[in-house]
Amino acid sequence: MFENLGNYGTFIYLGVLVAVFYFFLIRPQQKQQKARVEMLSKLNKGDKIINHGGIIGTITEIKEDSLTVRIADKTEVSMLREGVARVLSK
Repeated sequence: MFENLGNYGTFIYLGVLVAVFYFFLIRPQQKQQKARVEMLSKLNKGDKIINHGGIIGTITEIKEDSLTVRIADKTEVSMLREGVARVLSK
């Protein structure tokens, strides 16, 4: 296919390969990272969350890098913001 292009064919092939990797691997990962950072920055007191360990709770206090989460009556735990897997409801 690229035989007539000589050495330029190899560079074109590598360029296409890099573009494919960018659009199918790197770009979607960047979008997911951006969405996660946005989700973590929008956490509010009263949001119901699930952490990476599967524990469901309600945010009772927010500090700069940590949260206090009520997981049962009279039971609160502190956790890092990065430990939040997703927000279940507001």
